[in-house]
Amino acid sequence: MYRHGRSVSTRFLTLYWFPREDGGTGARLGLAVPKRTGGAAVRNRLERQLREAWQGRADGVTAGNDYVLIARPGLAEAVEGHGFEWLGERVEEVFGKAAA
Repeated sequence: MYRHGRSVSTRFLTLYWFPREDGGTGARLGLAVPKRTGGAAVRNRLERQLREAWQGRADGVTAGNDYVLIARPGLAEAVEGHGFEWLGERVEEVFGKAAA
């Protein structure tokens, strides 16, 4: 499935996107937070934060696409140190690269 899409990466996030196969018109988001990110509580918190950051920026993405946002090593610690607003900026950065 990833072979038919495109991807961009930043220091902390990787984004894949591709057209929806079911013909839907809305954008959908899938999240992947690897086990090496931390324990279950850390991964779940990071997933909630990423989902919330996406909700705030979902209007600016291309409709009719599926997106997969993958957390890279060090993201959980960086969010803990810099805060949620910083995470929102990182999500905006990776989606900005995708739009370029």
